[in-house]
Amino acid sequence: MSLPETVVQLFPTPEDYAYTFGGRAPLLTVRPGTVVELSTEDCFGGKVRGTGDLPSQVCVFPYLNPVTGPIAVAGAEPGDLLAVHFVEITPARDHGISSTFPHFGALTATHNTAMLHQPLEERVWVYDLDVEAGLCRFRARHGGFTVDLPLDPMHGTVGVAPAAGEVLASITPGAHGGNLDTPELRAGTTAYFGVNVEGGLLAIGDGHARQGEGEVCGTAVEAAMRTTVIVDLVKGGGPAWPRLENDDFLISTGSARPLEDAFRISQHDLVGWTGGLLGLDQLDAYQLVSQAGLAPAANVCDTNYTMVAKLPKRVLGRTRAYDGLHDRLRESAAAYLRHR
Repeated sequence: MSLPETVVQLFPTPEDYAYTFGGRAPLLTVRPGTVVELSTEDCFGGKVRGTGDLPSQVCVFPYLNPVTGPIAVAGAEPGDLLAVHFVEITPARDHGISSTFPHFGALTATHNTAMLHQPLEERVWVYDLDVEAGLCRFRARHGGFTVDLPLDPMHGTVGVAPAAGEVLASITPGAHGGNLDTPELRAGTTAYFGVNVEGGLLAIGDGHARQGEGEVCGTAVEAAMRTTVIVDLVKGGGPAWPRLENDDFLISTGSARPLEDAFRISQHDLVGWTGGLLGLDQLDAYQLVSQAGLAPAANVCDTNYTMVAKLPKRVLGRTRAYDGLHDRLRESAAAYLRHR
C-alpha cells in the first residue's frame, strides 16, 4: 500500500478552538486522502489541574468542550460521505481529570429531571496516565483504594457542520455527530458522516483516556490528546446518522431523548444498512440484527442521549461496507506509521 499523498498538521492555539459545530470558517482545507496530525484540549480547556480546581470555579460556560477545527475537505458537497479514520490517539499529559457536577450526570437531578433532594457534590478526581504501560490509575478520594484500569484512548466529540446553517454547541450529539461519547471512537475505527455543507467542516475534540459505556457520571477520564486521522471522501451516499466501522463490527449511532428513541434510531439505521449490504428484505434484516446485534449505551447524560447498535462483520461474509473503504484506510494508516 502506498503512503498517503499529504501529511498536514493542525495544532491550534487557545484562540483557535471552536465550541460549536457550524458557524465557523475552516482553519484548514485538505484534499481527500490527507493525513492530519492534530492536537486537542480536554473538555475543561486544560483549566482543571488538581482536586481543588472545581470546574464551576475555573471554567466559564459556554467555553467547555473545545474542538479542533473545523477542517474543510476539498470537493465535499451536501449528500456526500466524509470518512475519518483514527490512526493514533495518545494522551498528551501524564494525567486525566474526571468530576461529578451538581446538576449533570445520570444519577442526579438535572434541569430536565427536577427533584427536591440535594444536588450531588462537585468533586474532582485526578487519574495518573502511563502511556508506556497502557494504564490509567483510579485513586479513591476517601480511603486508600487504588486500581489500575486499561488505557483506552478515544474521542468523545467528532462531527461535521449541521445542515441548513444550524449552529449546535459542541456538547450536543445529533445527526451531525458531535458529542457522541462512545468508546467505539478509538484508534482503528473509521467514522462516516453525511456532508451537510460545502467542505463538510470536520471538528474533533473531547479526548478520553478511557470511558465506561454510558459515561454515567457525566465525564470520562478527560485528557488532552495528540491524534492522527486520515480524512477521505465518497461522492454521494452520505448516511442519515453517523456510522462507525472497525475490524470486527459495523456500528450505527442514534442521538435523541428519550433514550428509547436514541435506541430506535441506531437500530433502524443498522437494519437498513444491513439490508442494503446483503440485499435482504426489511424484515429479514430486522430479524438478523435482532439475533446477532449488540446495543451498548454511549452516553446517558448529554443534551441528547446516544445509543449504538453493533453487528459483527462475520455475518456479512465477503460483503464490505463502502466497497472496503475501512480496509483501505487501515492499510494507509499502517503505511504512514511504518514510514513516518
